[in-house]
Amino acid sequence: MFGYISINKAEMKFKDYDVYHSYYCGLCKVLKECYGRRGQVTLSFDMTFLVVLLTGLYEPDTKTEMVRCVAHPTQKHAAKTNEFTEYAAAINMILSYYKCEDDWIDERKKKSFVAARLLKSKLKEIKKIYPVKCKVISENLAEISRREAENEQNLDLMSGLFGNIMSEIFAYRHDEWESLLRKMGFFLGKFIYLMDAYDDVEQDIKSGSYNPLKTVYQEDPAFADDCRGLLTLMMSECSREFEQLPVLLHAEIIRNVLYSGVWSRYTAVTAKRIAAKEKSKASESEKNSNNCADTADSMTSDNHTEDNTHPDTENSTTGDQEQ
Repeated sequence: MFGYISINKAEMKFKDYDVYHSYYCGLCKVLKECYGRRGQVTLSFDMTFLVVLLTGLYEPDTKTEMVRCVAHPTQKHAAKTNEFTEYAAAINMILSYYKCEDDWIDERKKKSFVAARLLKSKLKEIKKIYPVKCKVISENLAEISRREAENEQNLDLMSGLFGNIMSEIFAYRHDEWESLLRKMGFFLGKFIYLMDAYDDVEQDIKSGSYNPLKTVYQEDPAFADDCRGLLTLMMSECSREFEQLPVLLHAEIIRNVLYSGVWSRYTAVTAKRIAAKEKSKASESEKNSNNCADTADSMTSDNHTEDNTHPDTENSTTGDQEQ
């Protein structure tokens, strides 16, 4: 469930994109420093958003360095880091580990098994620093797995379990902003769970994997619109909580994500499905046209045969009469 909380680059100012990218690079830098290459490959847009949000709210001392990396070896670029970068890196590792473990249990993906083994040793260190966060995340993910095994179809229940996880992740401090951050995280978590189900529904139908949207996808002609309505409700609630926070720093970047960026995947998936359906209809129409043409040719051929027979019959009959 990674990558849905991203920016809409086309709608973002250049200066805002540079700032966002510097936090992204900062998170990548900290993941490598704290957890090595195995940590660096877990880098996600979701946790970059968390860094930007918490930085915008609390405005901590932030360090900016000019660095090179594997992705940008020839030119130095800015990397911003602060206390929230280290926190987001730890949370990113926790979520990555449990996602790999879940993929191995559910789909027996060997790569996921290997990745989980590699990340497990790092998870022990993180549990010592954030025991409550780890407990809440692991318990809710375990409950999700149990409910999935029972084929639970209650969307509100299933998405709410992941909402609980994001709620705990967003609550960095026990202060006056904790309640708003928890609610914001909760609805964003529900959005992520539902968006993931919407994204994977076709693949899950083919593989036989669990997905609470399977039946609706197969039976509801307005599936895409109904899902968008549900997703919109989640983001409306999330955005309402955000707008109550006294965030001035990086506010435009955060709004770009909440009001536009989160819809990038929905738009891409929906457009792809519409194109596939239109292609299928066109193919079926062409097939029907070819069948009609074949039938017409067959009928024409039969008519020619009848025409060739009639004169002979008439001549034969006439000849008999003359005789």
